[in-house]
Order: sequence, then structure tokens, then C-alpha cells
Amino acid sequence: MSPPDTNARAYPFTAIVGQEEMKLCLLLNVVDPRIGGVMIMGHRGTGKSTAVRALADVLPMIRRLAGDPFNRAPEDVPEHDPLLALTGIHSRAGKAEKIPVPVVDLPLGATEDRVCGTIDIEAALTQGVKRFQPGLLAQANRGFLYIDEVNLLEDHLVDVLLDVAASGWNVVEREGISVRHPARFVLVGSGNPEEGELRPQLLDRFGLHARIVTLTDLEQRMEIVRRRRAFDADPAAFHAQWLPKQRALQRRIVAAQKRLPSVVIPDDALMFAAELCMRLNVDGHRGELTLARAACALAALEGRSLVALNDVQRVAVPALRHRLRRDPLETTDAGDKVAQAASELLAQRNHHALQVPTAPAAFVV
Repeated sequence: MSPPDTNARAYPFTAIVGQEEMKLCLLLNVVDPRIGGVMIMGHRGTGKSTAVRALADVLPMIRRLAGDPFNRAPEDVPEHDPLLALTGIHSRAGKAEKIPVPVVDLPLGATEDRVCGTIDIEAALTQGVKRFQPGLLAQANRGFLYIDEVNLLEDHLVDVLLDVAASGWNVVEREGISVRHPARFVLVGSGNPEEGELRPQLLDRFGLHARIVTLTDLEQRMEIVRRRRAFDADPAAFHAQWLPKQRALQRRIVAAQKRLPSVVIPDDALMFAAELCMRLNVDGHRGELTLARAACALAALEGRSLVALNDVQRVAVPALRHRLRRDPLETTDAGDKVAQAASELLAQRNHHALQVPTAPAAFVV
């Protein structure tokens, strides 16, 4: 359940009880947005939307050109920018401002004009000028685009998202206006599988797939109620209580983002990822690429510069469970199937490593 709209503060991310897979998938995408977003599927009332909206509070601020509706960094905007001219905003001469990382909600009932942007009708009628009114994709640039109940999204919006997610650019051609602006965002979707399946074309675009269920641990369920009641009673005091952990997580994220370019994934880890995808008959090569990126992000998040086989194993389930071929007669859960295959493959490699004779250590004087 999301916090009431009357509260300016979102529920703290670090105060969410359980659902470790979901939280890890979100954090990995923060460290490396190239992973491709995350799909969160599970029961109602398990904290899906709460977690996504809470994420903004732990993300480091970003720099953008002051007033730029496309959230571009000052160095990415030319002096005479046609996009700013089309929106009726005069150049700020490179002045920068810091803003929170945008987390934009895409409502199910949104029109294509609202999502992509359209001509500014008010300016056209009152001033007789053609101006572009940016949409939600512009607002989400360099941030997160969140779609609740994504499995119920209209097909025409799914097609738009597929095009933009693939290219990183939004192109609008209508009413005599031609606009092309950056729209690079982390796509986050949530939904209940009982309410409908997601189109395979869109499902494959999500880098990670987190499956969450209702917690069965009695202590955890009691703690959820305690924390939620404390937050509802006094949001400011609750935030103050969790502020140290929020700041610690933010420092960890910043350090991981800086470390990521220097993280090395050795050939044995790449071979493990490729062999796992082959064993599971994963179509295409997005599986290996996602495994490699997620494993590097995990290593960076944990303060390491070298990826281990265990890192690949830990991200294998969310990276591959939605990429397996569907068999209507299959009774084994896709996540369990991936976990079992990863464990067996890792055990085989470890066993083989033990069987290979090693040369005696050199004597050092």
C-alpha cells in the first residue's frame, strides 16, 4: 500500500521489511541502468509500488540545465538548442541546478499525447505559435519510468515503450512539429500475474524479473504492521529514525556507481553465464549480457572490483526466469528451474576444479 498523497514524504526504502530480491533488483538498476529495468510481479499489498516510490529518496541528486524539461546535463545542451526553442524556454546560458532523480508514474489511462508529448494547444490558440509540450517520457529522462499494473497497459502504449526503450530517443511527428529528444530511463513495471499476462515483446525488454510473495514469517508480518503504524502516526519522526540508514545506502550507491567502470568480469564467469543460458535453452543473447551486467553491478555494490562465479549465480534467477521457453505442461516454477540449473553447474565446475592437478608452489627464498 502506498503512502497517502497528503504526505510529502515517501515510506523509507530501508524500512521495507523482507522482499530482498525486489530491493536488490532495483538497486542493481540504480548502479547500472544498462541492465534494462525490472519487472516486479507478485501478490497485492506486498510493497511493490511502495518500494519503487521510496527509491527516489535514496538516489543521489543529478545535475541538469536549469529549467530543462528533458532533464539534460548542461554539457549535453548546445548553446542554441532547438529543443528549448520549441518548448518556448530561453537558454539559461549553461546554468546548472541539482534535482532529485525523477521517478515518473505512467498511468494506465494515459493517452499517447500525454506519454510522448504533443503540440501546446494553449500557446497555439493564444499566441499563434507552434510549441512542443513534453510528455512523461521527457520527464523520465535520466530517471525511472514506473508502470503499475503493467500487464494491463494498452497495446499501443506498449509499442511506444518498446521503440523508445530500444533506442533511448523519443520521436514525435504531428501537427507540423518534428521533435526528437533523449528518453533514457530505467523501466520499472509491477503487476499481479492473476490479472493478466504481459506481452512477451515487452517482458523480454525488462532486464530483471523479481517475483515477490506474501511473507509467511510471523515476526516479519508483525514488524510490517509496527513500522507502517509508526510511519502513519508521525512520518517526520519515522524518517528521522531511518535517516542514518538511508544516507548510508545512498553513500553505498554512489561508491558503487564510481566503482562500476573498473569492475572486471573474468572469462570463467562469462563462460559460466553463457553455459547456464545454453543449458536453459534461453533464446537470443540478452540473457548472457544481462547476467554479466547484473553480476558486475552486484560486485560494485558490495565493494569489490572482481566478479566471482557466485555473483553470476546470485543474479541468475531474476535475470533468466522470464526468458525461459514456456511449456504449458511444465510444473516446475521458472525461478526454481534457473536456481537448480545454476547450482548444478556451479557444483560441476567446482568439482572439476578440484580434480585438476595443480603445480607445486614455487619455493621463495
